[in-house]
Amino acid sequence: MKKVQYFILLLLMSCSTSKVITDYDENTNFKEYKTYAFFDDIGAGLNEFDVDRAADALFEEMGELGFNEVEKPDFYINFKSKTSAPKVTNTIAIGLGSGGRNGGIGVSGGIPIGGKKLDEEIMVEFVDTKTNELFWEGVLTSTIKEKRTPEKRILYFKEVFHKILQSYPLK
Repeated sequence: MKKVQYFILLLLMSCSTSKVITDYDENTNFKEYKTYAFFDDIGAGLNEFDVDRAADALFEEMGELGFNEVEKPDFYINFKSKTSAPKVTNTIAIGLGSGGRNGGIGVSGGIPIGGKKLDEEIMVEFVDTKTNELFWEGVLTSTIKEKRTPEKRILYFKEVFHKILQSYPLK
């Protein structure tokens, strides 16, 4: 079943462009970090349902990487989202007006194809519990449909965190 879910995820993500950028403290010994906990105020920019979906997806992905969630962790995890309207590039053009030799007044415009889309940036931050310093972050930017079913949102967050954490610690 998991292979089918990842295939569907790849199809969903392949329809949109996504890009992952990571940054880290070059002095970090990543082997020291084995346990984590989430910050209390995770998920800025997401609604409550999506915070839960994202946290579940991140929990699952961290487990796949061999990390354990504990009360007194080696590092804390924060994630947040920022959305904005993308530049509309796929439109159907509509024009009204005169095309005669003597000119005329013309009006044109475009209607977006495929429903409203948003640019979304999801950031994951890892913060050392001893120093309270950020030591790694990953950011995925993509274009998403504004209206998605809860099931598609779950799959989307699984793929987002899978893609981001493919670059952890360093690759």
